[in-house]
Amino acid sequence: MATKTKNDPAAVEAYLTTLPEDERQALESLRRLIKETIPQVEERISYGTAVMFSVGRDLVGFGAQKKHLSFFTASPKLAVAMKDEITKTHKLSGATIHFTPVNPLPPMLVEKIIKARLSENEALRKG
Repeated sequence: MATKTKNDPAAVEAYLTTLPEDERQALESLRRLIKETIPQVEERISYGTAVMFSVGRDLVGFGAQKKHLSFFTASPKLAVAMKDEITKTHKLSGATIHFTPVNPLPPMLVEKIIKARLSENEALRKG
């Protein structure tokens, strides 16, 4: 019997096509960076936003709001630990980083967050 997966890249593609061109390009660039950093990452739409997951748990997410784009770190603890670094260039609200197509997230920061989240997920899996 095949294992059912939550992986649904087509739903993420469909979501991105609904966005204005500049927002779509910014989020596609972020999505590509996530996939390059963690090649085995899976993705789906959850509560209207794109969620990337690995090791069976949510890793990070992204979405478009009315006045900004959001990168969801999915870890309040990590957001607090990295607050000084994040707020040098972007607004942080809880565990969510706000950005715009004109002011995208620094790739090195995104990679650092993704790798830290993967480590958190792996630690949780090991118990």
